[in-house]
Amino acid sequence: MENIYEKFLQCSAISIDSRNCPKDAMFVGIKGANFDGNTFVEKALDLGCKYAITDNPEIGIGNPNIIHVEDSLKTLQDLAHYHRIKFNIPVIGITGTNGKTTSKELISSVLSKEYNTLYTLGNLNNHIGVPLTLLRLNASHNIAVIEMGANHPKEIEFLCKIACPNYGIITNVGKAHLEGFGSFEGVKKTKGELYAFIESVEGKVFLHADNPHLIQMSEGLDTIKYGESEDNFVSGSINSCTPYINVNLILNGNASGSKKNYQIQTKLIGDYNLSNILSAACIGRYFGVMDEEIVSALEEYTPTNNRSQCTRTDKNTLIVDAYNANPTSMEAALRNFSLIEASNKVLILGDMKELGEDSEAEHNKVLTLIQSLGFTRAYFVGSEFAKVNEGFGQCFLNVDALSEYLKDNPITDSTILIKGSNSTKLTQIVPSL
Repeated sequence: MENIYEKFLQCSAISIDSRNCPKDAMFVGIKGANFDGNTFVEKALDLGCKYAITDNPEIGIGNPNIIHVEDSLKTLQDLAHYHRIKFNIPVIGITGTNGKTTSKELISSVLSKEYNTLYTLGNLNNHIGVPLTLLRLNASHNIAVIEMGANHPKEIEFLCKIACPNYGIITNVGKAHLEGFGSFEGVKKTKGELYAFIESVEGKVFLHADNPHLIQMSEGLDTIKYGESEDNFVSGSINSCTPYINVNLILNGNASGSKKNYQIQTKLIGDYNLSNILSAACIGRYFGVMDEEIVSALEEYTPTNNRSQCTRTDKNTLIVDAYNANPTSMEAALRNFSLIEASNKVLILGDMKELGEDSEAEHNKVLTLIQSLGFTRAYFVGSEFAKVNEGFGQCFLNVDALSEYLKDNPITDSTILIKGSNSTKLTQIVPSL
C-alpha cells in the first residue's frame, strides 16, 4: 500500500468516472453491476490522469502508469483508510434512518464558520462514497464530517473501519430497508455499530436525548446531549411552522457556563428537523463555534435534493420531500403537514420501497394515519399503495399515469405534499403542478 500511497500523493484527485478526470488525477477502475471501470483505464490516462489502478491483468501490460492490483475496490478502500489515519483531526461519523444527510449539511455549515471542514458531498455515503470522501482530505482540513449509509447488517461497522471516526452521531432509528435488515431490531443493531466503534476508540457521541432507542443504545458511552429539555448541552423547541420552521434555540453549555436564547427563522420545512438543527448547534458549540455564527449558519442553510423543499408555482405551493420514504419519515412528514397553516391541502404519495414482508402492513398504516389526520384529497403512485387502498383517494400505477390525469384534472390554489421513495420518480410530477 505504501507504494500506491506515494503515487496517490503525487496526484491532484481521485476518480472512478472517466467522464470526470481532472489533470494528474488517479483513476480507479471499479466493476459495478452494469459497468466495468477497468475498460476505461487507458482512456483515463489519455484524458490526463497521472496513474490508473486496475484489477484486470490484461489491461495496460508494461505501462508504468497503470497499477495492477487484485481488487480495485478493496484497494480504493484500503487507500482511503491508510490516508485517513495520517490525520490527527476530529472525524465525526454520522448515520441514522432519517435525517442524516440534512444533519450532515447543517453540521458542516455550522463547523465551516470556524473550520476548514471536509464533508460528504451529496449522499456519497456507501462503500465507495466514504473512501472517495476521505481521499479528498488534505492538510488544510481541521475537521471532517463523514456520512455513512447502510441497508444491510455490518455495513456501518465496515465503513467505520475505513473512516475511523472519533466522534459519532446517530440521527434516529426507524423502519427502513427492512428487506435488508430483517427487522427494526436489525436496524438498531446496524446503526449501533457506529456507537460500538466510537466506544472502542474512547471517543464521544452526540446524543439525541429525546429518543428512547438512542438512550438505550448509548448506555455507558461518553455523550454530549441535545434535545428539548434544558438539561441538555443544547436544547430548543418549535415556535411555528408556516411552513418554514421557527425555532427557539437555547445554547446551555460552554466554558463559562452561560446560557443564551435565540429565535431562529430557518429555511427548513418539518418539525422533525428540530433534532437535526439541535444536533448541528450542539456539535458547533462543542467545537467552539461562536454562538452568533451558529445562528447565522442555521438561518442561511437552504435544503436541496428534494428534501423538504418548498416551491411556489403559478398554481400551487409544493412541499417536495421525494428523495426517499420509509414508514418513519412518512409518518413524520404527514404529521408535520397536518400542522402547517394552509388551506386546500393535497397529498401526492409514492410507494415506500424495500420493506419486504412488512410492506402491506406499513402502507396500510399510512392510509389509516392519513384519514385520522383529516386529510381528504390524496393521490397515490405505485403498486404497493394500490394493493391496500380500498377507495380512499385515487391510485395510479406510475407517475406518468398521474401526469396524464392532471392534464384534464389540474390541481390549483392548493398546498401539496409530495412524498415517496426516489424510485417512484415523484419529482417528475412537479412541472404539472
